Amino acid sequence: MQPDLEFLHLLADAAAKETLPRFRVNTEISNKLQSGFDPVTEGDRAAEAAIRVLISENYPEHGIMGEEHGNVGLDREYVWIIDPIDGTRAFISGLPVWGTLIGLYQNGVAIAGVMDQPFTGERYVADQSGTFYRGPDGERPVRARDCGSLAQATLFTTSPHLFEDGKAERYRVVEGRVNLFRYGCDCYAYALVASGNADLVIESGLQAYDIGALIAILESAGAVVTNWDGGRPEQGGDIIAAGSRAVHEEALALLNP
Repeated sequence: MQPDLEFLHLLADAAAKETLPRFRVNTEISNKLQSGFDPVTEGDRAAEAAIRVLISENYPEHGIMGEEHGNVGLDREYVWIIDPIDGTRAFISGLPVWGTLIGLYQNGVAIAGVMDQPFTGERYVADQSGTFYRGPDGERPVRARDCGSLAQATLFTTSPHLFEDGKAERYRVVEGRVNLFRYGCDCYAYALVASGNADLVIESGLQAYDIGALIAILESAGAVVTNWDGGRPEQGGDIIAAGSRAVHEEALALLNP
C-alpha cells in the first residue's frame, strides 16, 4: 500500500526528535571531503537512522536512498529519498533555514514529500491530493502564485558561489531581470515558492536527495520544477523551480541562450 500523509508526519516527527535537541548547541561536526568542506553532524546520522527504522518496519518492500546511510533497493517500485538535514551549513551556523527532506518516488517519479523545519514549527507535506502547511498559525492547503512575469519575481538561490563551469554567468543573467533576489535559504526557498511567498529558485549541482522531497511539494501546489534542460528533476543536477509556467519558461530561456 502507498503511505498516506500521516505516515509522512510520523517520519518528520521522528527526525525532529533527533535534530532539534542538537540545534544551536555544541555538536560534533565531521567533514566528508578530503579537499573542501562538506559537513555532517550527529543530528544528520541520527535523524536518518530514525526515519529508516520506521520505513523498514512499515514498508519493508520499499527501497531507500539516504544521504548518510547508503542505498537499498533502488530498483523497487517505491523508493524513499532522505536528506535528514538539508542545509547542514545553516544548521551548524544556527540559521533556521535547514530542513528535513523525505520524499517518495514511484517508478522513479516523485509522488509525495515532506519538508520539516522543527525549530520554527513549520512543515510542508504533499501527495497527489495537494500541498499542505502546518505551522504556528495553523494548518491549511497552500498554492504557488503567478507573479505575472520574471520582472516581478522574487528569486532565491542558496549561494551564487555554488555555480560551476560558467553556470554562474547564466544565473546572473536571470538575477539581473528579477524584482528581488535573496541568498541562503536551502530547501526553505522551495517551500516559499510552493506557498506563494516567492516565485523562483535556481540552483546547480544538486543530488537527488536535495530535491526529491520538494518535487511533490512544488508540483502539488501548482508550481513547475525541472532541470535546466526542461526535463524531470528527480535525479537532481541543475534545478529551476517557479511558481508559474510563464515565469519558468522566461527564466529557462535565459539559462539556455
